[in-house]
Amino acid sequence: MPMFHPSKNGGFDGHILDLHTAVKDGVLGGCGGGGDGKIVVVVADEKKRLDLKKMISELELPEVPSVFICPISLEPMQDPVTLCTGQTYERSNILKWFKLGHCTCPTTMQELWDDLVTPNKTLHQLIYTWFSQKYVLMKKRSEDVQGRAIEILGTLRKAKGKAKVHALSELKQVVMAHAIAKKTVVDEGGVFVISSLLSPFTSHVVGSEAIAILVNLELDSDSKAGLMQPARVSLMVDMLSDGSIETKINCARLIWRLVEEKSFRAELVSSHSLLVGLMRLVKDRRRRNGVSPALTLLKSVSVHKQVRNLMVKVGAVPQLVDVLPCLDPESLESALFVLDSLCLESEGRIALKDSVNTIPNTVRLLMRVSEKCTNYAISILWSVCKLASEECSSLAVEVGLAAKLLLVIQSGCDPALKQRSAELLKLCSLHFSDTMFISKCKLTRTIQ
Repeated sequence: MPMFHPSKNGGFDGHILDLHTAVKDGVLGGCGGGGDGKIVVVVADEKKRLDLKKMISELELPEVPSVFICPISLEPMQDPVTLCTGQTYERSNILKWFKLGHCTCPTTMQELWDDLVTPNKTLHQLIYTWFSQKYVLMKKRSEDVQGRAIEILGTLRKAKGKAKVHALSELKQVVMAHAIAKKTVVDEGGVFVISSLLSPFTSHVVGSEAIAILVNLELDSDSKAGLMQPARVSLMVDMLSDGSIETKINCARLIWRLVEEKSFRAELVSSHSLLVGLMRLVKDRRRRNGVSPALTLLKSVSVHKQVRNLMVKVGAVPQLVDVLPCLDPESLESALFVLDSLCLESEGRIALKDSVNTIPNTVRLLMRVSEKCTNYAISILWSVCKLASEECSSLAVEVGLAAKLLLVIQSGCDPALKQRSAELLKLCSLHFSDTMFISKCKLTRTIQ
């Protein structure tokens, strides 16, 4: 049965294991709170002073009893006070209310006949007790998780064969379930231990578990530099091509984190296998969760000239153009960025011109998603129409480009984008008579 032990000085000096029992027995209502705003909870015969503000900030609980919430700030109360209307608020919040010249109760809007605020000691004790128990339990669990993570790392340093796979699998579960475990693994040198498992002779089973852990950890520059070794990047590329969908996504995300480093070298990702693997993820219609990570990585690597040339060679242009209608706004922005980057290469512009869906799919996106997407789309269309003016401009106008460009020019978007739209509109008009071109600019089916 839960036990409450009142202190001799009248303060709260005990551990209540059941809040309902405490409320029912009235033991909390008769105890005064400490003047310093702290309580003492006895856990395993050891006294620890707990600060309420710290507990509230560290716990970040999704649900808190509504009676503990201040009606003004909608945050847990630390110093509850009650008005003459019987409504309770956080002291600092109600004093601000009064300071603004209000003479009413914020909840009931009743006019106050007395502006005195009375400390609600009973509620104060309930709040402290509830949060302290949650906090102590959280700390206990954190210590258990930290200990388990350290124990698994110790096993991993010595394990071989199936034992190594089992240790990695268990560590992955702990890391993915607990934020404190991620920090513990990093602090205990786990990144080096796990990274050292990635070598040309590593099995994909070990590699996939190791990468699943690494992608969930905070990696410093030294850790990333260690992962940038060609043999390790090569293993990631192999697994991105042949692993499970989860492994492919993890490899794409981890490689992306390496690409973002200043010390990254483009030759590490100038790989036919990598680009083919990423394009498979982008085109996978059944498992769409790999599209965003793949396009994010493609966007990062497309800033390198040698990678752009290789992307054109593996047929990335028509494949990206064809998936444009299927992409969500975020992925669409990445895909258009990549295609716009490929326009920097003559081979890329030719590939875009030769792709039958480039113009219709790109025109359709104008003023549809975001200003950024419109900007990329117009840049792509400009490159294509400039390359083969008569052929491409005529097709673009037929599918509604002129009307869309007029919309952009009349919108409130960036002046530079309006200027580019006007230039593209002028380029397209060169191959039509004035009367014919004006008719093409009408907003009929093109607005759809």
